[in-house]
Amino acid sequence: MAFLLMCVTVLHLVTLAMLFIATMEKSWWSWGDTENTDLWYKCIYENATGPWLCASAKDSEWLQSVQAFMILSVVLSSISFMVFLGQLFTMSRGGLFFFTGFCQLFAGLAAFGAVLIYTFQRSAILQDSRELEKGHFGYCYILAWVCVPLLLISGALYVHLRKQA
Repeated sequence: MAFLLMCVTVLHLVTLAMLFIATMEKSWWSWGDTENTDLWYKCIYENATGPWLCASAKDSEWLQSVQAFMILSVVLSSISFMVFLGQLFTMSRGGLFFFTGFCQLFAGLAAFGAVLIYTFQRSAILQDSRELEKGHFGYCYILAWVCVPLLLISGALYVHLRKQA
């Protein structure tokens, strides 16, 4: 049982780190090595000077909803981990981690909503950007998709996990 507890904790921390990276990094949509967009900025690589030149992403209702869902997912997963640590030391033997599990499940649903919106509304989110056919989804978008099943699995594990000692 201690091994399962350790595995669930590691899964939670890895998923939380991936979720944070997916929310904050610069590659939800990419046009090769010269231009990236994320939830916050649109960046262009300047060949003359070398650095990335970034400007705020144009606000749209769809982009704001993706931002809100991703932030909600990070917050719920963080709360879930803190509550889990608190329950681990204060809960009586045989207790279930319901609140922790449901927070993880809702974090997974929030991340799922964010990536679905981005998937189906990317033309509205990337309004005046270059042709979408020449670009592709970036690694942060893929990382967000990977987080969805991991969050749902860890939430289900927390719901069924009992405190033994």
